[in-house]
Amino acid sequence: MDSGRQVFTVDLLERYAAKGRGVITCMAAGNDVILLGTSKGWIIRHDFGLGDSYDTDLSAGRPGEQSIHRVFVDPGGSHCIATVVGSGGADTFYTHAKWTKPRILTKLKGLVVNAVAWNRQQITEASTKEVILGTDNGQLHEMAVDEKDKKEKYVKFLFELLELPEAFMSLQMETATILNGTRYYIMAVTPTRLYSFTGVGSLETVFASYLDHVVHFMELPGEIPNSELHFYIKQRRAVHFAWLSGAGIYHGGLNFGPQHSSPNGDENFVENKALLNYSSLSEGAELVKPSSMTVSEFHFLLLIGNKVKVVNRISEQIIEELQFDQTPESVSRGVIGLCSDATAGLFYAYDQNSVFQVSVNDEGRDMWKVYLDMKEYAAALANCRDPLQRDQVYLVQAEAAFASKDYLRAASFYAKINYILSFEEITLKFITVNEQDALRTFLLRKLDSLAKDDKCQITMISTWATELYLDKINRLLLEDDTALDNRNSEYHSIMKEFRAFLSDCKDVLDEATTMRLLESYGRVEELVFFASLKELHEIVVHHYIQQGEAKKALEVLQKPSVPIDLQYKFAPDLIMLDAYEAVESWMATNNLNPRKLIPAMMRYSSEPHARNETHEVIKYLEYCVHRLHNEDPGVHNLLLSLYAKQEDDSALLRFLQFKFGKGRENGPEFFYDPKYALRLCLKEKRMRACVHIYSMMSMHDEAVALALQVDPELAMAEADKVEDDEDLRKKLWLMVAKHVIEQEKGAKRENIRKAIAFLKETDGLLKIEDILPFFPDFALIDDFKEAICSSLEDYNNQIELLKQEMNDATHGADNIRNDISALAQRYAVIDRDEECGVCQRKILTVRREYQLARGYTSVGQMAPFYVFPCGHAFHAECLIAHVTRSTNESQAEYILDLQKQLTLVDAEARKDTNGSLTEETITSMAPVDKLRSQLDDAVASECPFCGDLMIREISLPFILPEEQQQNNSWEINSRNLGNQRSLSLNL
Repeated sequence: MDSGRQVFTVDLLERYAAKGRGVITCMAAGNDVILLGTSKGWIIRHDFGLGDSYDTDLSAGRPGEQSIHRVFVDPGGSHCIATVVGSGGADTFYTHAKWTKPRILTKLKGLVVNAVAWNRQQITEASTKEVILGTDNGQLHEMAVDEKDKKEKYVKFLFELLELPEAFMSLQMETATILNGTRYYIMAVTPTRLYSFTGVGSLETVFASYLDHVVHFMELPGEIPNSELHFYIKQRRAVHFAWLSGAGIYHGGLNFGPQHSSPNGDENFVENKALLNYSSLSEGAELVKPSSMTVSEFHFLLLIGNKVKVVNRISEQIIEELQFDQTPESVSRGVIGLCSDATAGLFYAYDQNSVFQVSVNDEGRDMWKVYLDMKEYAAALANCRDPLQRDQVYLVQAEAAFASKDYLRAASFYAKINYILSFEEITLKFITVNEQDALRTFLLRKLDSLAKDDKCQITMISTWATELYLDKINRLLLEDDTALDNRNSEYHSIMKEFRAFLSDCKDVLDEATTMRLLESYGRVEELVFFASLKELHEIVVHHYIQQGEAKKALEVLQKPSVPIDLQYKFAPDLIMLDAYEAVESWMATNNLNPRKLIPAMMRYSSEPHARNETHEVIKYLEYCVHRLHNEDPGVHNLLLSLYAKQEDDSALLRFLQFKFGKGRENGPEFFYDPKYALRLCLKEKRMRACVHIYSMMSMHDEAVALALQVDPELAMAEADKVEDDEDLRKKLWLMVAKHVIEQEKGAKRENIRKAIAFLKETDGLLKIEDILPFFPDFALIDDFKEAICSSLEDYNNQIELLKQEMNDATHGADNIRNDISALAQRYAVIDRDEECGVCQRKILTVRREYQLARGYTSVGQMAPFYVFPCGHAFHAECLIAHVTRSTNESQAEYILDLQKQLTLVDAEARKDTNGSLTEETITSMAPVDKLRSQLDDAVASECPFCGDLMIREISLPFILPEEQQQNNSWEINSRNLGNQRSLSLNL
């Protein structure tokens, strides 16, 4: 241990602490509160947290000398139990920190309480919950107190030792919450035994279960001044225990988890049990046993005589001895005992007059070294405080493994050392003993421990490890010829490990160096693997093509990270290697430009292919054209050329007839070059295709002429395609007729009949007189008699039809004249109460505002008006205003302009005649009639209530734009009505 700093230090807390109330007999502490019991029956309480102190007399009213036998305080410092022993017997008292007067526990009258177990998990300041009291006659009792009740809730008998009635000297209790309730763990000691109780339910239930089976106990006989049981509490939970017995200190770990609980009461919550023999603590031949003890995290504090020996719990070595500054009168009696305050982490010692405080100063600081000396390396590492300490632990393990020639294990430990040994020293150790595998293991473990910032060192170590892997692989191949074939061999295991290493280190390995290493060792597959990791796709694809594995190469090219240009670069090689897989891959790739694949496809197409073989290029081009709707002329021209070279021209004709732009507005019918297509089809002698191309180029003469060489039926179909040019269509049909007649050589009657039958197929476009010049001069007229007669009959029918149409036209003209004459006599009857449809005033009422004006002829003294056949009537002024308002802007301007012209012309006429109408004036008013007729057409062509004008008004908004301002004026604006003044009107 480090002797430079004391782990435990002693300070005098208070001299003459008994305050003249006798001498100190017992002591307890909890939560910075200490309680002292005196020989005159007083309890002296010191609360260091609150800084106050007060005394309680428990001997009042009792005869004779009284002494405090035991005093107990809970971990929170609130609840106190004390036993007074005197000539009148024993009494047990309970008091609370807030009470001024203690309460005697009458049910315990005459019983000497030696031990108390508090329920640390559930106790509160206001309530003790369950408390177990152990008595001098071997009984256990349960008690509970609520501070507000000012007395105990109950005191119950729990258990009694019958087999060996001994006094209970010390008690401890722990609880654990499980699914079906609370499990209790109770440990109790007598001078020779340690008892264990456990169970679920209440304390009564737990102890009642021991009526049926024996209590589990550990017996260690031997004389001891005071048998004590201590739990070390860490974060309110007991983690280990120690029993000061006559045979030694029996100690171990505690585990109160559910997996350690058992209904049969076995001591299965105790782990790593050990016994510390007192002989190891004695300096001389005489064996001196401790009179008291207490427990810290790693040490036992043992009171032996007037000294406290601090013993390491793990190494069982004495590390310190504590001396106490006693008063002369206390030296003879010595230090009475020790106690601990688990809540505050302090320890206390006391004699007759004084209280001493024992403080702990980082007692775990050297525990790593203790565990290391004991070769408990995991515990040593867990207790290390800094990297240097951890390095020392790793070094000890590494050197031990290295000495035992376990080099791989040594390498793992050496790799964890960062400070006390250099990298070079460690690697030299393995190189010296020629342990390449251990060196590689060390390098790999070192890589795992390096920080990401050490890029240079990481790269260097990774490269070294790569070379060691390659060397190992070569050595395995040299040592075992069957290593390649045996899948379970070490070779395959190392290869798998090496590939995993390359995957992990791909970002830190230098690309060029690693590639050269792999190449120099001849590891082509690993080179390709590494190139794939580094996304050197060109190298990978080139390797697969050389190996003839087109599918693997295409899988690489299809990865999203691969540049699309590599697809075009390797397309010629891949399509020659495996056309089917190449084309399937191209069709599965979305962003390919087929135009850039044309060189590869042309190279493939130039090779000879079996007649029935599926042409993969045609398949891909058809996919581009029909599925992807490709519009590239180069793609269409290539597909056309491949179709043209096929023996069957059906695919070519379907391609030429397909309308590629269908479904799109103004879409083109084709994207290929028609001139190139024509030259290609002529070269390959695809005449039907040529006919189609001629027709498509509107070269109908050439199309029909070529079709006649192939099939007259095709020529007829081509001639029929011309619909908008009758002369051209007739010319084409004459070409067909001439060819048909010339084909039927001679003037045989059968041939003439066939030619005349051809006329019927033209649907009357050609007549017999059109084809007569094509027959030979010596043909007999009798053979044409029937056709000539039929033609003459057609002409006669046409003449008769024309006559009938002329008669119908004449009759129609007469009817129109009669209708015009009748229209001049047409009239309408107006009721005297008839109202204007706009202003609702009577039509026939004369008013001042309806004086004659604007060119309207006077009819008596009435204002001008309009009457429609539907019955609606309107004043002229009202109708004009209504139509002007309801019609569009241009029409309204036109009506207003006509009205203005009428007004001007009418004013001039009146000015010239001074109000008198002469024949000359009436003649001069002809323009007025014309303007009035135009105005009538504009405003009175239809009734505004029954015609289109009314229908169009449906779509008008309820509020017109010019009415928007008026509409806005009706909006209710939110104002501060509180600021407005109200006027009251007296009625």
